[in-house]
Amino acid sequence: MSYPLPKEARALQAAVRRFVDEELIPWEVHAEMNHGEVPPEILARQKKAARDLGLSSMDAPRKLGGGGMSMLLQAVAQEQTGRVTNALGWRFSNVQSWMTEACSPYQIETWVKPLIADQRHECYAITEAEAGSDVDAIQATARRDGEHYVLNGEKWHVTSGNLADVIIFQGKLVDGPNAGAHCLFFVDSDTPGIEMVRSPAYSHTFAAHHPIYRFKDVRVPAANRIGEEGDGMGFTRDWFRYERLMIGARCCGAAARLIDEATAFAKDRTVFGEKLADKQAIQFMLADSLTELWAARLMVYRTAEAIDAGEDVKVSHAQSSMVKLYASEMANRVADRAVQIFGGRGYMRENVAERFYRELRVERIWEGASEIQRLIIANGLLKRGQAPLVE
Repeated sequence: MSYPLPKEARALQAAVRRFVDEELIPWEVHAEMNHGEVPPEILARQKKAARDLGLSSMDAPRKLGGGGMSMLLQAVAQEQTGRVTNALGWRFSNVQSWMTEACSPYQIETWVKPLIADQRHECYAITEAEAGSDVDAIQATARRDGEHYVLNGEKWHVTSGNLADVIIFQGKLVDGPNAGAHCLFFVDSDTPGIEMVRSPAYSHTFAAHHPIYRFKDVRVPAANRIGEEGDGMGFTRDWFRYERLMIGARCCGAAARLIDEATAFAKDRTVFGEKLADKQAIQFMLADSLTELWAARLMVYRTAEAIDAGEDVKVSHAQSSMVKLYASEMANRVADRAVQIFGGRGYMRENVAERFYRELRVERIWEGASEIQRLIIANGLLKRGQAPLVE
């Protein structure tokens, strides 16, 4: 029995799957061999197709030009985009609802609406050399100076920094009644005092890079502050909760693609006079992979439904961590098995298993490493008991 998804979700699932199969997957190898790039006319076509499907800012309200989708619909859509490598699924803006709720009318007009319309592009400057999963350990500062704030600090792994024209900067207040609390700011990328230190090479070959930026006495108007002083960490938790669930969804899509590809290869490949698929060792790897995928998918869909139903946000926070932990580690195991099934072919960059083997590794790190997810889950168990989390 398949999961009882609403008809709307099944229709979206089928439409996004066609988009991925027809518009994105055919360009994977080209992107792999060209530093994540595809021809400009192909990129434009892919982005238009994503917009036509309603994927652009699917979490943002319709009144601002977003998709206004439920969390379940978003998980279903992102699961399908997870089936493609080289970040080709990143073909749409992704403004989240927390931002539309937190921002002032001025910020909505200046940044949020253009981001939703794909006229501007953002990146998040949160992580630092000595502060990754432990966001509270950041050393970046924000000091009030009249009607401005002065921002200082060095930010690492600023994903899509090379493609963005606005940076969302997180820093700690250094004075005033909220000293030590976190704040988020919109900072236009051309603001004086921002320096790109370097853009390191990573295991994957995405068109979106992850540069290191240094902020030195960067002045921004107080109107650029998102929410009130001290609200920053709450917004970051909202962002993490959403991203962790969607990472889980995309990992399910990756695992499903790997299982399909590895199964097809095993049924076609002859070894010692028999089909590879007839070998019990291969059957065990495929069986374990399929079983783990089903478990992860159930977790993703059920957590999305709980969020849509308005269930306790603290419970959803822990469950989103469970989703990310299990789904990301599941997908890594499936990728490892797929490489083994493909054998030498699985070590070639033109092979989907090789690319996913590299790309999925980061899912256990960004938006909170697996170890941090375990701490969050354990904290929820100790505070609330087992029943609210899993029954």
